[in-house]
Amino acid sequence: MGTPEFAVASLNQIHKSRHQVVAVVTVPDKPAGRGQKIHESAVKIYAQENNLPVLQPEKLKNPEFVQQLKSLEADVFVVVAFRMLPREIWSLPRFGTFNLHASLLPQYRGAAPINWAIINGEKETGATTFFIDDKIDTGKIILQEKIPIGENETAGELHDRLMIKGADLVVETLYKIASGEIETTSQDEFQVAELAMAPKIFRQDLKIDWTKTAKIIHNHIRGLSPYPGAFTEILDGENNHYSLKIFKASIADDTEITNLNVGQIRVIGQNKLLVGTADRPISLEIVQLEGKKRLPITDFLLGFRKIEQSKMI
Repeated sequence: MGTPEFAVASLNQIHKSRHQVVAVVTVPDKPAGRGQKIHESAVKIYAQENNLPVLQPEKLKNPEFVQQLKSLEADVFVVVAFRMLPREIWSLPRFGTFNLHASLLPQYRGAAPINWAIINGEKETGATTFFIDDKIDTGKIILQEKIPIGENETAGELHDRLMIKGADLVVETLYKIASGEIETTSQDEFQVAELAMAPKIFRQDLKIDWTKTAKIIHNHIRGLSPYPGAFTEILDGENNHYSLKIFKASIADDTEITNLNVGQIRVIGQNKLLVGTADRPISLEIVQLEGKKRLPITDFLLGFRKIEQSKMI
């Protein structure tokens, strides 16, 4: 059971293993984009390419769908980036239903664990398989694997590494279940001083606060890159506002430190744009002005010549 590309890696690994995929469950097709063309999930596309039966229920509690699942007589359900399942679904298989989560549970329960781990400046994260229960991301842990987070790594880059690591963990979990060697650990047994959560990200979470330190802003930018993207507003000398997404930035090194006020802009040469923060400047590297293409900062500066007369707000 899954929807996006992240889930395809796990499905592919299962399909290539000795386990039999009796069916794939994913979201219904829906119109998307300007042309409202029918969009199929990445999981459905993979399943069809590999001749795997696909189920796309509108409602998970639909009796007809529940009966379809029962008739499959599956030993276990595997969930990767899907929806919250009702008890009448996850309790069906004789060996239970397990989920792959892109964090080291119990830390970062919720919809956006990869983003929030980077935004919060974590040095490591990982992947966890756990049996689903009545609450969100609280079930007994089966397997976990840690990976370090790079100092400049973006959410997109970490997503791709966890996608592969998680797929391996899913198959390893299946082998343990099949062999009867399964051991679980209650999340209550983990000694955690403070739980960090990973709720869904909304627009208000995307705006950059230039009064924060450079490190906090840098983590914010890379934790939202490439999607949905951190943004700021540019206020030019004529009081016009422009929305600017920032996909890549770095903290200015010692040779680039200038006395900049919060939000103040300084252009150095033809390829450097610095913005003042609470401490040291941030150097913008890849940006996208609203309604325009994503550009390296060199190209952006060619088209926005009065940038130094503006400020970030």
